[in-house]
Amino acid sequence: MITLHGFAASNYYNIVKHALLYKGIPFQEDLLYAGSDDLLTVSPVGKVPAITMPDGFNLSESSVICDFLEETYPEKPLYPTNAAERAAVRQIMKIAELYFELLCRRLIPYVFSGTQAPNAIKEEVRQVLSRGIIAMNRLCKFSPWIAGEQFTMADIYVHHVNTIVSAFGSTQLEWDVLAEVEGMKEWNKAMSKTDIAQSVQADSQANMPEFMQHVAAQIKAANAG
Repeated sequence: MITLHGFAASNYYNIVKHALLYKGIPFQEDLLYAGSDDLLTVSPVGKVPAITMPDGFNLSESSVICDFLEETYPEKPLYPTNAAERAAVRQIMKIAELYFELLCRRLIPYVFSGTQAPNAIKEEVRQVLSRGIIAMNRLCKFSPWIAGEQFTMADIYVHHVNTIVSAFGSTQLEWDVLAEVEGMKEWNKAMSKTDIAQSVQADSQANMPEFMQHVAAQIKAANAG
């Protein structure tokens, strides 16, 4: 059985978990936080998520894991059969990661500390988010799924990316970023109502108090040092 390493409060962990559940692939979960020694044994840079296959093969990076799962378990596909359409799906995922999610992560320390990010950082995040909004408006179809008629990995990926954008970007910037992409909020709401998304979200909320304690301990240790 596959082992999924990480923690449920992580949106990248939830991307892989959602894909596993959608495909009906049996797996077990191993609670590990980023940077732990145990995680370093299965992830070369100690990042969440990572998976261990039944034969002992380890793999990290969410998008790489998702591609591997698709190739290894082709039943119930999450990518189109056409090469150009597959590339279009991956393009949406990459732009969402680079121009939506990663920028908003710069705001996480300020949200956790209950402070406001410096205006210079906010402006930089706004500028890059604006580029992402333009790109996503050009690429996303929402007819009914993000890349067209087929439910794809992009639906899973962007839905979980949006949790960071909504929780941190919108809070610090006082900007409803998802509303800037036509059809995004309606699609995201529909995604959140699916059985798998609700199950994943419930696990995430259950893990959040422990995760916050872990973050607080890390901050305390860093300050003490």
